[in-house]
Amino acid sequence: MSDVILDMAEKMEKSVETFKNELSKIRTGRASISLLDGIMVDAYGSAMPVNQVGTLTIPESRMIAIQPWDVQMVPAIEKAILKSDIGLTPISDGKVIRLNIPQLTEERRKGLVKQVKKIAEEFRVAVRNSRRDAIDILKKQKKDKEISEDDLFKLQDDAQSETDSYIKQIDEISAAKEKEVLEV
Repeated sequence: MSDVILDMAEKMEKSVETFKNELSKIRTGRASISLLDGIMVDAYGSAMPVNQVGTLTIPESRMIAIQPWDVQMVPAIEKAILKSDIGLTPISDGKVIRLNIPQLTEERRKGLVKQVKKIAEEFRVAVRNSRRDAIDILKKQKKDKEISEDDLFKLQDDAQSETDSYIKQIDEISAAKEKEVLEV
């Protein structure tokens, strides 16, 4: 395979990984520590991820518990959670912060499925853009007589088959997430 196709496949792989990461932030009915990814706590004068200021556990299927290593961090963690857009209200006893994950309504589930589909389409477009960029480079190489016309067509076919496989991965991941969201 040519370097152009390998670079394209690498970009597509990164797109799929980023897609998985984006989907992990979508809240389902179950507690997941990944819900707290990206929440930064103002700790000791610098912003730190919440998982670096305490222990995160899931004591029940609908609850996340955060036990700060320093009890004085409790207000800062609560503030960071309230400022974030995860839509959960922290409950604290002064030592441990609990986040109860409410049951999702049918309407909210449908809204989340739409959000999953929208994100999936954005990443399908990103994968197709990687293919388009690679084909543009290949056409330029053909124009500059670096590759033959036969090579161009073969490499375009390779690019399309790579694209198809990554789009299939995105579709499968998306379908699994939709199923998870709709699960009661």
